[in-house]
Amino acid sequence: MAGRGGRSGSRRVRLARAVVLAAACVACSGAEAPPPAHPPTATRPPREAFWDVPRRGANFFARPMDDEWLVAAGEAGIEWVRLAPAFWPAAERDFLLGDADRYDGLQPDDLAVLRAQLDAAQRHGLRIVWTMLSLPGARWRQHNGGVDDDRLWQDAAFRDEAIRFWRDLVAEIGTHPALAGINVLNEPRPRDPAQLDAFYSAVVAAIREVNVTVPIVLDPGPDSEPAALAALAAIPDPAVLYDIHLYEPWAFVTWRTNQGRFSYPGNDEEERRIDREHLASVLDLAARWQQANGVPSSRIVLGEFGMDRRIEGAAGYLGDTIDLAEAHGWHWAFYAFRDWQAMDYELGASPPPAAYWEAEERGEPSVLPRVPNSMFDTIRAGLARSRR
Repeated sequence: MAGRGGRSGSRRVRLARAVVLAAACVACSGAEAPPPAHPPTATRPPREAFWDVPRRGANFFARPMDDEWLVAAGEAGIEWVRLAPAFWPAAERDFLLGDADRYDGLQPDDLAVLRAQLDAAQRHGLRIVWTMLSLPGARWRQHNGGVDDDRLWQDAAFRDEAIRFWRDLVAEIGTHPALAGINVLNEPRPRDPAQLDAFYSAVVAAIREVNVTVPIVLDPGPDSEPAALAALAAIPDPAVLYDIHLYEPWAFVTWRTNQGRFSYPGNDEEERRIDREHLASVLDLAARWQQANGVPSSRIVLGEFGMDRRIEGAAGYLGDTIDLAEAHGWHWAFYAFRDWQAMDYELGASPPPAAYWEAEERGEPSVLPRVPNSMFDTIRAGLARSRR
């Protein structure tokens, strides 16, 4: 999620372009193609088969998981965690990479931390999709002074380094039983969609040289928006999944731009009606791409969605999004579980007190009270579908 650092002002332009591409994709496809059937689950690799039924999970970026967090996640009904090292301590500048300016091999101390995280998840019965926010030549904007780093898309040397990084990492952790997949790059922003296709094809091929079964999760660009799938080529690999994110509309779901002006359901600043029907229309763009490319529902992941907990109607927004994902038969993971306070739904709708921000400024821990509320009740009910 780019919420902590903001998104580009050209977001609406990119989205409009992607919507046009989506319509063109559907139009040229003719009749919708039925998703191909997979071989029976019993005959397929266990981790690939993990994704054959809908899986419900959560994102966690704030820090490495500890036992307290893992126990709470299990009690909430979370099956899988989309785990990313957004704010993790790193031995050098960039976690695992050492330095995104020049990749010289995996950083051993960071790799040991990741292995310990997978071991802990295995003990607690959770599965992990390991997600990179930075790659060589593509340092995450929040670690890059708020500026996009697009060297990956300009310089073939960085693409080669990024491909080598994933080959190296999968060779090290690809067989770990807690690893349900690797997410190549969170919310990529390629200069041209063709660059992303070429990069993904090369990454998948390199990973398959060292591991033929590990699930690989690919985000479309820009920003993993559902409409952006129209510009992404499907890869003929049964263990490749496609990850989309829903923060629609951005100005509506974030407090920084909403500031209490809009509630759900309701009209946004452009006087569009933002309700269940609107969310359905946005997600339908992904469903049309899925059908046009013969991709099964079991290979689509709604990997991030959410709304600032202080916005009126957030429970309804979360519930409608979960219902729509379930109706499509997709996997999903809400953003986030006991992570960023603005989307830590167990806290209810109250804004943090001044003491919280003062402690944060000092770099000191500050715990907010968790209270029963409709937002987390909605999420818990969605997670409980896994146990029915």
